[in-house]
Amino acid sequence: MPKRKRRVHKKDRAPHLLAPVVWPTWILIGFVWLMVRLPLSWISALGRSTGRLLYRYGHSRRRITLRNLELCFPELGEQARVALAKQTFEHVGIGTLELMIPWLNPKKDLLPYFSVKGLSHLRNAVALNRGVLLLGAHYSVMDVISAPLAQCGPIDVMYRFNKNPAWEWLQLNGRKRYFDGVIERENTRQVLRRLKQGRVVWYAPDQDYGIKHSVFAPFFSIETATITATARFAKLNSSPVLFVQHTKNPASGQWEIEFHPVLEGYPSGDDVVDAARVNQQIEQLVRERPEQYLWLHKRFKTRPPGEPSLYQ
Repeated sequence: MPKRKRRVHKKDRAPHLLAPVVWPTWILIGFVWLMVRLPLSWISALGRSTGRLLYRYGHSRRRITLRNLELCFPELGEQARVALAKQTFEHVGIGTLELMIPWLNPKKDLLPYFSVKGLSHLRNAVALNRGVLLLGAHYSVMDVISAPLAQCGPIDVMYRFNKNPAWEWLQLNGRKRYFDGVIERENTRQVLRRLKQGRVVWYAPDQDYGIKHSVFAPFFSIETATITATARFAKLNSSPVLFVQHTKNPASGQWEIEFHPVLEGYPSGDDVVDAARVNQQIEQLVRERPEQYLWLHKRFKTRPPGEPSLYQ
């Protein structure tokens, strides 16, 4: 009887933490370590300049962003879409440096620059003691919210493993400073275990993970591959589901975290209906501050059978 082949885990394929191929990442991390010790206004200015450079020289990401905006905002003229794309890149540059602050300069107190709204929605959901699925989206404002978010409840976070060991070390240890559970997105058993313990699990279901565990549901009126894991987790543990929005107020300069009410009647038992409801909620939130959404990835990469690519 032939021997069963051992499955090679993706972590086993990653280079060593100190391999020469990883040295440029460590140098970049060291440089950013110095930058995040500057005043916030300087960090913001440097991030904005970085975003402008990325827009100018990141041809592939610029094309993807403009295409996404063309698909999602057909009512905008070309000049308006270009202006929105430039703002998006600026926010990506700013957000990338700001998220490094809690990772590389955790002693810097950012709490005075935050406001939290709707916290009662989360606390009421936690009080049910069935675990909570806290859904977000990929905004330019991400891990900079770690400290205030961690104070809102027993929150664990899901993340995506990175093959670059330096970056994986940075994001994993950076998040562990604030959250008891930092769960790789494929570890569904750990997610269920945490929910059964009554904890809150945060993740963003707004990226294209292929067709295997997805259904097609409208997002900005486009049939979009949407994961069904949210409804599955909620059903298995009868866990309430609610959204959290995290953006930066352009007027005040403050970061804002806002919890929204629990989705009533979710899941419905129909994967397409449930996926459409999640997409509709994300779309509604994104439309409030579209320049802060991460339009740089191919959200519509996976197409229904027979449909051509939207990115050709």
